[in-house]
Amino acid sequence: MNKIDGQQFRKMILNGANNLKKHADYVDSLNVFPVPDGDTGTNMKLSIVSGASEVENLSSNHVGEVGKHFSKGLLMGARGNSGVILSQLFRGFSKQVEALETIDHASFSDAFQAGVKTAYKAVMKPVEGTILTVAKDSADKATEVSKEETNIVKIMEAVLEEAKASLKRTPDLLPVLKEVGVVDSGGQGLVYVYEGFLKALKGEEVEETDSVEKTDSVNTDEFVNDVHEFDEFMTVDDIEFGFCTEFMVRFGDDKKKFDEDEFRNDMDKFGDSLLVINDDEIVKVHVHTNRPGEALTYGAEYGEIIKTKIENMREQFRALEAKRGENNKKEAIKTAIIAVSSGEGIDNLLKSIGVTHLISGGQTMNPSTEDIVNIIKDENVEEVIIMPNNKNIIMAAEQASEIIDVSSAVIPTRSIPECVSAMFSFNPEASLKENEASMVEAIEHVQTGQVTYAVRDTKIDDVEIKKDEHMGIVDGKIITSNKDVKVTLNELLDTMIDDESEIVTIFTGEGSEDSLVDELVEKFEDSHDVEFEIHDGKQPVYSYLISVE
Repeated sequence: MNKIDGQQFRKMILNGANNLKKHADYVDSLNVFPVPDGDTGTNMKLSIVSGASEVENLSSNHVGEVGKHFSKGLLMGARGNSGVILSQLFRGFSKQVEALETIDHASFSDAFQAGVKTAYKAVMKPVEGTILTVAKDSADKATEVSKEETNIVKIMEAVLEEAKASLKRTPDLLPVLKEVGVVDSGGQGLVYVYEGFLKALKGEEVEETDSVEKTDSVNTDEFVNDVHEFDEFMTVDDIEFGFCTEFMVRFGDDKKKFDEDEFRNDMDKFGDSLLVINDDEIVKVHVHTNRPGEALTYGAEYGEIIKTKIENMREQFRALEAKRGENNKKEAIKTAIIAVSSGEGIDNLLKSIGVTHLISGGQTMNPSTEDIVNIIKDENVEEVIIMPNNKNIIMAAEQASEIIDVSSAVIPTRSIPECVSAMFSFNPEASLKENEASMVEAIEHVQTGQVTYAVRDTKIDDVEIKKDEHMGIVDGKIITSNKDVKVTLNELLDTMIDDESEIVTIFTGEGSEDSLVDELVEKFEDSHDVEFEIHDGKQPVYSYLISVE
């Protein structure tokens, strides 16, 4: 195989997504920290599934067109740092082949290199021994092999082999991986994607998992009922094919014999957004076209048309424009402040101190880029401040900030306590840049402590950890682990509070004990000149969140 067309690339994407979905739980198990989060495997799976869904029913044979849809879906669905990096890898890959109808050996290797370049650029401080290293090493192998080899299957075999070898080397580059005895989880996820790519190139299919159950017959009760999304910068003249046309045909014995490939290719000539679903008796068609009558006439060659639906998308666009005009009359919000939150008590607190928009998420559920963008969609805001409140959401927030069409800033908050501190520094009369500077400075003076339970036995930074023990974490570093939560909390507070500490805030979550909090507050107020504030955060996963300022 010396060239890949759009449909072959589409199959690679679907295979890569399915293979990662099958192994997502294993990728999750490779996370270094033994905390109960959904993390790398889940984030990468949700991200690539978002991209794959954009191309699943795409009929285009143009590689660049397929890549463009895949990249957009990945970008908007990206969750967590691993998901964002994956989206950037294929953003660069797809941009490189954007103008190409097919990919040959040279453009294939160039696309891998472009993906690596884009991903490294997206990460402020790239760390070797991660998914970035695996991507870079395998891309270098693609470049090396493609100088002599024109068979794309052979090149992909070399890419996968090197990706696996690079993955095995990650513990030598990142000491914490060696200490825990695992390879990099993001790199492992990428290897599964590449495995799926190779299987597709060899004509093998990875079975779909965790998907909507497929039936053996076409549902004749419903049309596709797609929602037409129009970009705000569009005009009615930008709609190339104006009629959303859907119809169903019941095959007739005295009519033209149905051949799915022939039917699909002929229908594709009428417009775009083609979807063809069929069984032995019925074919259901969805297409955007300027010639709905001709499309129906063609369908009738195969049998009796039993249902039709035609919508004028230009008229829909005009109606949407009118609605947007009404929305624009809403009272303007000067500064929309978006915060990721988890827990009813924390939600209420953040709203009370000025946060205007909340996104449910956190350690066990990282919101996607699209989730962040959509929270202020169609609202009349002048500027946006985003606070991710988790280190694994910062990159998605930064990606969303680039997409939002008003001035925006990301305050790189890694916890709820940092968010609270940043909000107390927010000045509604100040400029966006002034607020960004003061809020970033505020979070630098906050220590964050967390108590959660261990999901497995391990050892990190010389701390022995047993499954189900209560771990004490300070600013992302595990400092203690004990089966008695009182011992863990006591050691955590003892580590965080010093002579310069003034205010200690405790957010109690699921599994917390009020009597234990009261006991420790009394102890540390007697021994230190500090003031305690207690909030019922009701947050999951972390029984106690602590900030010291």
